[in-house]
Amino acid sequence: MARFEKLKARAEALKNEVLALSLALKDRRTPLLAKILIGLTVSYALSPIDLIPDFIPVLGYVDDLIVLPALVALSIKLIPPAVLANCRARVKDGYAINKTLGWIAAVLIILFWAAVIGLLILKFAKR
Repeated sequence: MARFEKLKARAEALKNEVLALSLALKDRRTPLLAKILIGLTVSYALSPIDLIPDFIPVLGYVDDLIVLPALVALSIKLIPPAVLANCRARVKDGYAINKTLGWIAAVLIILFWAAVIGLLILKFAKR
């Protein structure tokens, strides 16, 4: 049971970091490169659709277990410490996020997979 509690605590910490990143995205002191990566990270975290669907054995959970935490960690490294501290404090005060960004990411992921399928159809239709 202790292992489950550790995982639950890590998931909550990751959620809080994503919320802090969403605040850093709006902050003028955050550099442009960081904003681009943060935008991708937060969009992907909030998207109701995964780039790699969870029903694919093993690979389906790679994005949840490796890719997303890695994106969050890299994004955090690009944010000035004062901005990050301020954003984390605002999250502790009860900041809630607008989920519109997640739906935009979902549409982009659907378009990505539609393009992949379309290209595959075109490639195999020529044969």
